[in-house]
Amino acid sequence: MKTIRLFLAGMIAIAIAGCLSSCKSSNPATKNEQAQAIHQKIEDRHYRIEVTRMLPMNGSARELTPSYSLTIQGDTLTSHLPYFGQAYSIPYGGGQGLIFTAPLTVYSQHFDTKGTAVISLQTRSEDDSYTYRIQIFDNGSTTIHVTPNNRQAISFYGTVE
Repeated sequence: MKTIRLFLAGMIAIAIAGCLSSCKSSNPATKNEQAQAIHQKIEDRHYRIEVTRMLPMNGSARELTPSYSLTIQGDTLTSHLPYFGQAYSIPYGGGQGLIFTAPLTVYSQHFDTKGTAVISLQTRSEDDSYTYRIQIFDNGSTTIHVTPNNRQAISFYGTVE
């Protein structure tokens, strides 16, 4: 009975070690491929960020439903983001907030020493002018900081699709 237990424990240990070594060897290649795919999307200016969390200047962070996103397609920005914060000057009825599609007036991007894409862009909707600062990491996670002219700044977190 003791011999069978030792045999089974040894087989389980071998199986676990084999699984860990195979997972470890394929993981860097997968991460590298994912990072290259994200870099290519950024270079092509065709990517969509699924926003999952927001952080207003005043208040606590809030989890979001998967329906919110930010899309860059060439020279066009489609912003479908919620807004919570203080407005200094808004149109009668509240305006559209951060839900609009508009052409980009300024777009610059570079990659820092760690491979993180840092994107700065400016655009204008019917309601306001906006400056977006986007950081996209190699694993696809993102940070978006939006600074409107007539409202408080707000930050969002998500992932590149």
